[in-house]
Amino acid sequence: MLNRPRLSKVALAEAQRYPFHRRPVFLLCLMAAAMPIAFATWSALLNNFVIEAAGFSGVEIGWLHTVREIPGFLAIGVIALIVLIREQVLALISLIALGAGTAVVAQFPEFQGLLMTTLVSSIGFHYFETVNQSLQLQWIEKDRAPQVLGWIVAIGSGASLVSYGTLVVTWKAFELSYGLVYGIAGGVTAAIALYCLAAFPQFEAPNPQLKSFVLRRRYWLYYALQFMSGARRQIFVVFAAFMMVERFGFEVHEVTALFIINFVANMTFAPLMGRLVARFGERRALIFEYFGLILVFLAYGGIYWFGWGVVLAAALYVIDHLFFALAFALKTYFQKIADPGDIAPTAAVAFTINHIAAVVLPGALGYLWVVAPGGVFVLAAAMALVSLALALMIPRHPGPGHETVFAPLLAAPAE
Repeated sequence: MLNRPRLSKVALAEAQRYPFHRRPVFLLCLMAAAMPIAFATWSALLNNFVIEAAGFSGVEIGWLHTVREIPGFLAIGVIALIVLIREQVLALISLIALGAGTAVVAQFPEFQGLLMTTLVSSIGFHYFETVNQSLQLQWIEKDRAPQVLGWIVAIGSGASLVSYGTLVVTWKAFELSYGLVYGIAGGVTAAIALYCLAAFPQFEAPNPQLKSFVLRRRYWLYYALQFMSGARRQIFVVFAAFMMVERFGFEVHEVTALFIINFVANMTFAPLMGRLVARFGERRALIFEYFGLILVFLAYGGIYWFGWGVVLAAALYVIDHLFFALAFALKTYFQKIADPGDIAPTAAVAFTINHIAAVVLPGALGYLWVVAPGGVFVLAAAMALVSLALALMIPRHPGPGHETVFAPLLAAPAE
């Protein structure tokens, strides 16, 4: 029976008796590997594809990313879906949507077509990320969460590395087309998701999740940090890689090589970061991240103000990516302060909050980019400064009743 659990519902405690390749943590690892195969390939080729095939400028790329973030803003819809569909199943269906949307990108090489395929794949990506975050926090014990999440980040980075390495080696050597690469990457992601649907049982977490809208006053700092994270990250996701193509003329294999360096660094340092978060706490980890991002974004601006070269730009891109890898400290902060039944609905609410600015900023900043690219990065540095101020409010040992450094002083009744 232990080797044929696929049709059953299995409690997490019982699942620990299964072989490792049937356990919840292995499913999390498989999903962590599947998602970047499609998403990393989409990201690596996107800037070259939209410039070559559709003649995009900063305005069009800004609008494309605005559309991409709309499903993230609507992630609160997950709360309605999990009434009808189990979180585990919804995560895998979302992965299939991500793969399918990625597979057909090159078949619609014009502005409207790219908006359509981006929307489909983005629904899959954002709904997967919302549910996956919830499953991680439900299935991984609190005392092991930083280390395990560090390893999951490393596995995702490894999958991205395989995708990027394949692109670097084969893109020019075999004169690959965008259509072929997008089709294979999207298909592999969808195939892994289908395998997971068939091969794993339905895991039952010990704490039933609320299936209604949850917005609690005592989580206010987590919400604020999520809002600033979404606003700040958009500038990196949208404009940092676009800069490498537009300003320095990077070709597909060069952009991909830069991404490879990123993910080798992530594979190397993410498990170490997990151990450091476990040892020093979320407060210190997030303070370190945000202070570093302030310096990185100001240096990005210096590329335009002082004419700094491509080597510095590439180095900043890698450092930037490493700082963002520390974002799982925000997950473990919430895991420590949350009621167990709040994890799924709050993940959906937090993802929506994370994307409020993400829906508005790319389109708006696309116009600023045309006239003052350095100003975009100054704005990002200001956002990182606000995040730093918020991180200083996290207590050294967060928990229920100790959500912020002010909570014990205010002694507000728990909601």
